Amino acid sequence: GLPVVEAIHRHATKPLDVHLMIVQPERYIQEFKAAGAHVLTVHIEASTHLHRTLQAIRAEGMLAGVALNPHTPVSAVSEVLHDADLFCLMSVNPGFGGQSFIPQTYEKVRQLRHMLDEAGSAAKIEIDGGVNAQNAADLKAAGADVLVAGNAVFKAPDPIGMIAQLHGA
Repeated sequence: GLPVVEAIHRHATKPLDVHLMIVQPERYIQEFKAAGAHVLTVHIEASTHLHRTLQAIRAEGMLAGVALNPHTPVSAVSEVLHDADLFCLMSVNPGFGGQSFIPQTYEKVRQLRHMLDEAGSAAKIEIDGGVNAQNAADLKAAGADVLVAGNAVFKAPDPIGMIAQLHGA
C-alpha cells in the first residue's frame, strides 16, 4: 500500500511502477502520486470508468497502465489503446506469488502487439507473473517490452545474475 510505496520511493533510484489490485482505484490516484509512483496501473476489471481513470492518472503527471487478468481478452482494451502508456498482461491469476506461467499468454502478447502496432500506439506491453529465464526470450519475441520477474529473481541463488540473464534474453 501507500506506506510501502513511500518507503521504497525514499531509497529508489529508478521510477516506481505501482500496480493497484484494488477496486475503485480512481479514489487513490493522488495519494499514490504523492507517495512517489511514476507509473500507476489499474485493472480493467476493477475500474468502472477506465478512460476517465487513465486520464486522471495522466493529469497527475504519471504514466497510466491497464492490467488484464489472464482470462480477460485483449480486445477489452481496444477503446483505450491511445489512453494508456502500458498494458500489463497478468500471466498468472492475481493473488499470490509462485504460480505457474499460463502459456496462453504468448498468444495474448502477439494479439496485443498487433493491436498496438495497427493503432500506432507506443504503449509498452508488460508481463506479470511466472516470468523466468525459460520464458523471457519467448515473451520478448512475442512482443513484450517489460517483464516482471518476482520469484525468478528473489528466489535465485544469485539475484543479480538472474536479472542480467533476464535482460539478455
